[in-house]
Amino acid sequence: MKKYFILIVILMVSSLPAFGGGGMLKIERPEFIIKTSMGSIHVQLFQDETPKTVKNFIELAEGEKEFTDPETNKTVKRPFYDGLIFHRVIKDFMLQGGCPLGTGTSGPGYQFEDEINADALGLDKAMALENGKPNQLLGIRSQQQFQQVVMMPIYMKLGIKNQADLDAKKEEVIKTMNSTSLKNAFENMGYRYQDKFPSHFLKKGILAMANSGPNTNGSQFFINLIDTPWLNGKHTAFGKVIKGMDVVDKIGAVAVNTGSKPVKPVTIISIRSVK
Repeated sequence: MKKYFILIVILMVSSLPAFGGGGMLKIERPEFIIKTSMGSIHVQLFQDETPKTVKNFIELAEGEKEFTDPETNKTVKRPFYDGLIFHRVIKDFMLQGGCPLGTGTSGPGYQFEDEINADALGLDKAMALENGKPNQLLGIRSQQQFQQVVMMPIYMKLGIKNQADLDAKKEEVIKTMNSTSLKNAFENMGYRYQDKFPSHFLKKGILAMANSGPNTNGSQFFINLIDTPWLNGKHTAFGKVIKGMDVVDKIGAVAVNTGSKPVKPVTIISIRSVK
């Protein structure tokens, strides 16, 4: 009887889905090869964490999704990335591609939302102010920007419309300012976060969506040459390099012009699934 019970347990366990560390279901990681004129880069895509972003990337790469050709303004369907260039390369920072015009100004003719979990990145715990100064991760470069990004939303929240209101609510302003997290500050900029899926930090080798602000994703992406913590919460990390980081580094060291565009074009030959 005891042996029979053990056999039943073994059969039950063997029929369960695979689990990874921490008791979570094993995560799917589709692999793709970004073949470039300087070598191949193998990436894993975070399909379960960023399903919309990965789906968009795969369908564009393999010619399964319609997009608007910016040169003809016509709807077409072909492998989107084939023949495009890395139009922006900044040494010790990142390399960026996915612009049909090769200028960083175009995309597929549509935009879609970010897929970022701010809490998973700790942005709900980090404060916008550290020791009375703007947190470096805010990326604030001027007093005017600080006023726009941090202070104006606080004034609006507290109903402050003039100097008299500010004088009357000075303590309340200070209290609110000191309790504003990075997540709050980014939300004030227009970012909207989800808590359904985890998110990855923007570290070296991470593949992320390039954008022009909240929810403006399209086709452009970048690969980190270094860790970029100041970009956490602003860009969807949807994959990572698993082979060919030497190629990434090699591209990151090419000669560029004043606009950070490689003097000698670095071409994306194709982006295809590892079958």
